[in-house]
Amino acid sequence: MTHDLSPVGRVLRSSTTEFVVGCQDLARVPTFGSFVKVKAHDGIWVYGAAYNVLIDDDPFVRQIIGNPHIPREVAQDQKENRQTPIEVKVLVLGYARDGLIYQYLPPQPPATLSDVYPCTASEVTAFTGQLGYLRTILFTPQIPADELLAANVREAYLRRSGDREYLVEAGREAARLLKDEYDRLKAILSRIRP
Repeated sequence: MTHDLSPVGRVLRSSTTEFVVGCQDLARVPTFGSFVKVKAHDGIWVYGAAYNVLIDDDPFVRQIIGNPHIPREVAQDQKENRQTPIEVKVLVLGYARDGLIYQYLPPQPPATLSDVYPCTASEVTAFTGQLGYLRTILFTPQIPADELLAANVREAYLRRSGDREYLVEAGREAARLLKDEYDRLKAILSRIRP
């Protein structure tokens, strides 16, 4: 598997269920619900969906934020010239090895400092050819699962060039998984619309 795009960041810490990406450029930060990938050991590519973006402060921001009259040039300098610590949490959805896609947890997490790439449209299409990964999103505790599912399905729909059939199948799979949770399902389906 090749990668056609430049990295968006590097792995700061990881586990088999998620990894955190450190990013430098706010313009290249993966958006909520978007697909990313990182190479792990033995040629495995781990796939995931961005589910939280944190723009942290730094000591300089803490000092100037208390000033009621921050000079415009100081604020502009902070936004444009300083490295703002940005972290993106990614939920692991599956992995690929030898051209085959598996929608379950990889044998090992990616190593720290590994480059993280956005997935190409063809990779998103291949990965979303099966919908088993939706279960992972819906039933992972302590993440905004419903919002993530909706954002991820919308992202996949767009990356699949507006594939309406995918959208319908994803809605059906969500209905199957949430058959006993009508209100939750209804809220998700209303958010899936592109």
